[in-house]
Amino acid sequence: MEDDFKPAVQHQRRVNSKIHEVIKKEVIKLLDAGLIYPISDSPRVSPVHCVPKKGGMTVVENEDNKLIPTRLVTGWSICIDYRKLNDVTRKDHFPLPFMDQMLERLAGNEYYCFLDGFSGYFQIPIDPQDQEKTTFTCPYGTFAYRHMPFGLCNAPGTFQRCMMAIFHDMIEETMEVFMDNFYLDKMLKRCEDTNLVLNWEKCHFMVKEGIVLGHKISKSGIEVDKAKVDVIAKLPHPTSVKGVQSFLGHAGFYRRFIQDFSKIARPMTHLLEKETPFVFSKECIKAFNILK
Repeated sequence: MEDDFKPAVQHQRRVNSKIHEVIKKEVIKLLDAGLIYPISDSPRVSPVHCVPKKGGMTVVENEDNKLIPTRLVTGWSICIDYRKLNDVTRKDHFPLPFMDQMLERLAGNEYYCFLDGFSGYFQIPIDPQDQEKTTFTCPYGTFAYRHMPFGLCNAPGTFQRCMMAIFHDMIEETMEVFMDNFYLDKMLKRCEDTNLVLNWEKCHFMVKEGIVLGHKISKSGIEVDKAKVDVIAKLPHPTSVKGVQSFLGHAGFYRRFIQDFSKIARPMTHLLEKETPFVFSKECIKAFNILK
């Protein structure tokens, strides 16, 4: 924690009856698994909210009767709003891999195995002295985590450091690691040796292609994920600064495939500058349509 931090107690947020049931089931599941425990005297309390939970991929027909892979929404996930805790947390700057470099190393192989960590963060225990900092409030009480939850600013770096330590002699040779997604040739034995649990539904063996971080990799190289392209193609032009940021974020994900991306997007990026009035001009509409 930062030296001048002040503990903050936030009250629970109002949720509808449907989300009440989601929270109840999740709390019971976490209690039964020993991942959380009741706590009543923590000086730090964060509120809970729910977000859509995405599962595996399926293939559906789009408007042009083409088959495209699409990620399924399978339910809801509980997330804790740790923003106030994160503001006073000393940051861990452990680096994540450069996505483009990792994709380049992956592309061009004949076969792939994809392993996905099962609830990856929950496999990292929290120091008992720090567990009270993760306290959250919900309609059923206040609870703290024994294992690392989502939402903590240092969670990605901590998990990546753990994966690098486990697979240090395999990375960039026979496998790649990006958070809880593993792309590999020989590592199942290492998972057993370190008690690393995998999500069987998301594991695939000896396949010739696959979706990795929004890109399709295969022996042919790197291609765009058609499901994401379909979403972008249907977008109306932005009507706010936030809309411009969202669109450029989506489009920028594939800037490696778009020559002169920055030059084309300049009329739109100009709108993101401070004290610039939002006017989505003809130049912006042209840039928007070119990028689409």
